[in-house]
Amino acid sequence: MNSTHSGIMTNSPDDTDYQETDGELTFGVRGLHCSSCVNTLEKRLLDHPSISTAIVNLATDTSFVRFNSRQLTAADIFTIVHAAGYTAVELSVAEFVQDDDLNSQRNWFVFSLLASLPIMLTMGLHSNRAVMQLNLLLATAVQFSAGLIFYRGAWSALKNRSTNMDVLVALGTSAAYFYSLTAYFGLLGPHHDVFFETSAMLIAFIRLGKYIEARARGKASEALRNLVQLQADKALLVTESGEKEVPASVIRIGDIVIVRAGDIIPIDGEVLEGSGAVNESMVTGESLPVLKKTGDLVSGATVSTNGVMRIRATRIGEATLLAQIIKMVREAQGDKAPIQKFADTVSSWFVPIVILLSAATFITWYFFFSSDFLTAYRFAIAVMVIACPCAMGLATPTAIMVGSGIALGRGILVKKGSTLEIISRVNVLLLDKTGTLTRGAPEMTDLVPVARNVDPSKLLECLATAEAYSTHPLAQAAVAAAHDAGIKPGQAEEFSERGGFGVTCRYEGFQLAVGSERLMEELGIAVTPLAKKVAELTAAGKSLIYVAAENALVGVAAFTDTLRPGSVKAIAELRHLGITTCMITGDHADVAAIVAKQAGVDTFEAEVLPARKLEVVKQYQSRGLIVGMVGDGINDAPALAQAQIGIAIGGGTDVAKETGDIVLIRSDLMDAVRAISIGRATMAKIKQNLFWALFYNILGIPVAAGLLSGYGIFLKPEFAGLAMAFSSVSVVLNSLLLKRIEKKL
Repeated sequence: MNSTHSGIMTNSPDDTDYQETDGELTFGVRGLHCSSCVNTLEKRLLDHPSISTAIVNLATDTSFVRFNSRQLTAADIFTIVHAAGYTAVELSVAEFVQDDDLNSQRNWFVFSLLASLPIMLTMGLHSNRAVMQLNLLLATAVQFSAGLIFYRGAWSALKNRSTNMDVLVALGTSAAYFYSLTAYFGLLGPHHDVFFETSAMLIAFIRLGKYIEARARGKASEALRNLVQLQADKALLVTESGEKEVPASVIRIGDIVIVRAGDIIPIDGEVLEGSGAVNESMVTGESLPVLKKTGDLVSGATVSTNGVMRIRATRIGEATLLAQIIKMVREAQGDKAPIQKFADTVSSWFVPIVILLSAATFITWYFFFSSDFLTAYRFAIAVMVIACPCAMGLATPTAIMVGSGIALGRGILVKKGSTLEIISRVNVLLLDKTGTLTRGAPEMTDLVPVARNVDPSKLLECLATAEAYSTHPLAQAAVAAAHDAGIKPGQAEEFSERGGFGVTCRYEGFQLAVGSERLMEELGIAVTPLAKKVAELTAAGKSLIYVAAENALVGVAAFTDTLRPGSVKAIAELRHLGITTCMITGDHADVAAIVAKQAGVDTFEAEVLPARKLEVVKQYQSRGLIVGMVGDGINDAPALAQAQIGIAIGGGTDVAKETGDIVLIRSDLMDAVRAISIGRATMAKIKQNLFWALFYNILGIPVAAGLLSGYGIFLKPEFAGLAMAFSSVSVVLNSLLLKRIEKKL
């Protein structure tokens, strides 16, 4: 169980706002066998008035629930799950349970196969009483041991007034077994054949399919397993008596640990002493080590490759970056893509329709085609066991598991599984300029006093003083320039900042106004004295900050911010993908035009206030377009939230990363292109999976019903069961083929 906590999280599997719901719970579920089980459990959970969201994932055997924690506890939810016929387990336990289930599936398959082989080998010896007795004992053992799980699943489904795959398997195997049993005891009259091999081999083949499916699903979720295994279990703690090796779980915020070459960093922290190269591939997907020195931050589960560092713990437990990534991946894999609704709808009607088709098959062959009872009976059983709703239930989640795992390996965090479907349909991508297309760390290149009697040093001091409390990139660049010049910012009073305008404050008894031309116009301050120089700086693509004192212009500072190395290539790739790009910036139109031309974007919006960014997103959406927004700042958060897909640059603020649906950890715009490519490939696999799942049943049911028997093509019930089992396996294996896209990214 990951947690039950207050506050609706923006990165949960559902964006809907429930004002009276403040609890979330993710847990493992045992006993899920097909998509009908998923529908049943979701319905039972949602029947409780205190549960607003319930998402059950067949591929991961997990469930996500959003509920009112004032009226319901985790124990209550587990009770609801148990009453529905399933077993809820904590996530930490679920990982071990999956291994146990895999071993159990293997053992039951081996047992049922060994018990079934003698029956198969003696099929022609029905006249030998001793052989028949042995076959009866073996078939009975298989039916009520390896096959008992299907009876339990069917009973749970029927108690909930629903049907699932277990109902089909239980009916099919029971029909074959009990017919053979009654025939063996002569209750059907003389000369009636028995076919104990059908029920026994049917169970063996289905067990084989379940075992292979479980193995394949384990491979689909290996990205998450690898993440969990990255966590360090030991730490070298600095104590008053010296260094002491302790479990990583006992480290607390403020503790100091020693990390040497080859050690896994056990916590998120700050380097206090020493330096060393750190392999951050688990975070960024980049295998080249990064040099860390005093004052730098490090993440837990990354690996020190050389050097010795003393690190002070700043985040532990669930607050660490790795824990947050694991949580995001789990939620992404537990989320349902919109296309899954189609599969859920089909699955809800699937089993009852198959039972009706099975009955219709028997009636048609026995009464209309005058076939013998046993032939009609076998065709009916084959129809019942060849149909499989599992494949449709696995079609979407397995592809999402693999797709999100591939993205994670490239340093792309997909926070919701549905994101991969939506991003595949993006038509327009809006790009913030500063920090997204550009490096986001501008430098001051020019400082121009309005007249010769204005002291440049005093001008820079006033600029730095006003900007010292601002987080805007240009403000920070101004402060950095003052620091490099040996000038310290003064102490400002009555500080006020307005997004898109600038800063006003009082310093040494006079009023300062530092910001954009828009701010100067609002305050009635003429900028014409520097018009010629401003034109030159603007033509060079530089951003400007005006400085005024007591309503008089005293100078202007110019800044430049270069494009990120991959921006031009990323824009070209987006155009190749058929996506329109639009740059959005608060900069002057002339500056924006130059950067837009350099980057190669299709269009741009300049002098945009934060609220206007949101309006731009809505304008494109009003034209029926699927809009993606890429940004890194607080000002971008509303637009990131409004867009169908919000892509947050990893180097940006926590607000942007919290609002975005996708986080690009490496702050590389090419990763946005890769995210779209992964989304499209994942969506293609989902469609393939759903097509083959439906096509398989459309083709398989008529063959099982004997429609091609006139051409010598028919299926024995046991081989129909094998085909059913492998339909699910084929869907999972097809999803695993997604991994081939990694070479193209």
